[in-house]
Amino acid sequence: MTKKRLILILLYPLFLVAAMPSRAQDAKPTEATAAYGVVRVSVCNLREEGRFTSGMSTQALMGMPVEVLRYDGWYEVRTPDDYTGWAHRLTITPMTEAEYRAWNRAEKVVVTAIHGMVHSRPDERAPTVSDVVAGCRLRWEGNVGQFYRVGYPDGRKGYLARTIAQREKQWRASLRHDARSILRTARSLTGIPYLWAGTSTKGMDCSGFVRTVLLMHDIIIPRDTWQQARVGKRLETGANFENLLPGDLLFFGQPADGERKESISHVAFYLGDKRFIHALGDVHVGSLDPADKEYDAQNAGRLLFATRFLPYINKEKEVNTTDQNPYYQ
Repeated sequence: MTKKRLILILLYPLFLVAAMPSRAQDAKPTEATAAYGVVRVSVCNLREEGRFTSGMSTQALMGMPVEVLRYDGWYEVRTPDDYTGWAHRLTITPMTEAEYRAWNRAEKVVVTAIHGMVHSRPDERAPTVSDVVAGCRLRWEGNVGQFYRVGYPDGRKGYLARTIAQREKQWRASLRHDARSILRTARSLTGIPYLWAGTSTKGMDCSGFVRTVLLMHDIIIPRDTWQQARVGKRLETGANFENLLPGDLLFFGQPADGERKESISHVAFYLGDKRFIHALGDVHVGSLDPADKEYDAQNAGRLLFATRFLPYINKEKEVNTTDQNPYYQ
């Protein structure tokens, strides 16, 4: 064997390695290999299993970054509030890590209206590209008259009226995290129908209502009622609700009794004066005062405790703003 042939034999494995497909973060993933994704529809219904007949567990909004856990024709994803579910493949845009980070860094437009449409031209009479709901995020690509030119995670383009959205930095600067502002937003959703597992202005359950209101203020809170009950400081309500402040969360259910553990099944925002706002049937105001015309005897009878969460935003990892949440980095 010649010396030259021996060198080629020894180097051959290195040539094979160099020729293998790169797994670098800028290599384009397939549906089955992507570890990142961004929601591409206004409201993405996440299900308990990867099939349409499975029960819905939660929702995610357009522009929301998600972690892809696995793929079998549907995506199992984890959302920024650390919740998992299965999304149909046509509702998620798979991305490389580089694409995902670029999407997060790009300047966004945030939808502030309860509902709206994106058009194919800067004209409200033009054909639509998609609908949007409060909290949807699209990439800002410039202003055209009274419209934003926007980009979707899957590359589509469109025009969104500036009356129903704001550029993300301006939106954040305008937001307030005080009880008065948050409760004003909660009241603006009055009449939205109850939807089990809903977390959008198309429909919401009780904890989804809390989550949706707070996301409209750029605040992420855990998804489920029992998880929300662990955020902030737990409060006993007091005999005449004197321990409560507007903006506190009220929790309802069954108290511990003997061997039975406490069971939390409902949540509401406390408005003050013994009134609260919640999603049950639809979003509406109830009262804990028997003399009030809005008295809710059922929920008054199962009130357990309250929590105060507003002072703990970005001080507890379970409640944070999107600019502090790792999924949006």
